[in-house]
Amino acid sequence: MTNHLFKCQIGTRDNLMYLQHFGLTKMPFGLTPDTEFFVDLEQHHDVLDVLTLALNSGEGFIKISAEVGSGKTLLCRKILQQAAEHWQLAYIPDPCLTPLELKWALALELGLKFSSNIEPGQLLPLLQRQLVSLAAQGKQPIVLIDEAQALPDDTLEALRLLTNLETEKRKLLQVVLFGQPELDKRLYSYRFRQLQQRITFSCRLALLTRSQVRGYVNHRTRLAGTEKPLFSRLAINGLYKYSRGIPRLVNILAHKGLLLAYGEGKARVGLSHIWQAARDTDNVKQASLWWYGLVTSIFLAAYVLFAFYDGLIT
Repeated sequence: MTNHLFKCQIGTRDNLMYLQHFGLTKMPFGLTPDTEFFVDLEQHHDVLDVLTLALNSGEGFIKISAEVGSGKTLLCRKILQQAAEHWQLAYIPDPCLTPLELKWALALELGLKFSSNIEPGQLLPLLQRQLVSLAAQGKQPIVLIDEAQALPDDTLEALRLLTNLETEKRKLLQVVLFGQPELDKRLYSYRFRQLQQRITFSCRLALLTRSQVRGYVNHRTRLAGTEKPLFSRLAINGLYKYSRGIPRLVNILAHKGLLLAYGEGKARVGLSHIWQAARDTDNVKQASLWWYGLVTSIFLAAYVLFAFYDGLIT
């Protein structure tokens, strides 16, 4: 879906041009997960607390599920950034791996040094030896797998078998699965009943509420360089309605709203800007577009009538 008006207003403009207009020093609503713009909302704080508790327990699988665009990858990077000193983290951002490729990736991430001509059959014993060595050094090997719903079935089973490696005291490898709700459905299937029993901690990352959208937007614009509120109350309501509380969609709509406001020389983003941005954006709540369009039309009509009668009276 493409809004011709939106393209006409900003299609030939550089996205960075609005920074000076709004008193910003950097882009506040980029799509790349950036820990500098991490907003410590209640649900994110709760998930990080659960993860810390679960990892300190040293047992089994941990599963974090969330909708597309709700901040799973950012949470992964936040954990990597603030990892405890004794954690030995392995981060797997692309889970579309065969069982053998997964073992190679884990070996590299966990610092295992090996010859390039090593036989595949030798890899698992070497990996186990590396895990034992890390445990002897007081290290806690942890693998973080992003987009875990995309793990092939055989690779998911291989991952479960890797967690069988243990000492008399604890597991040699902990696994944190970050995935979309489809992951929950897969793990409830009969095939993965053994893995499901090993999930000791599980939590769901909630979407943003209306008040959290306001706090999220204002926090990111402050981090980008301005204390001035750049979005009207109605614009915030529009952001919440169209985005359904999904941070990625909030970023897309807020960015487009700023561009539209800049194109009109406005100091703040209004509801009409968010409405136009929503019309130009896939995956917004299309059923609600007509409602906000109707409200906007009513407000404009009321303003015109007021101005007309005010002129007659005067």
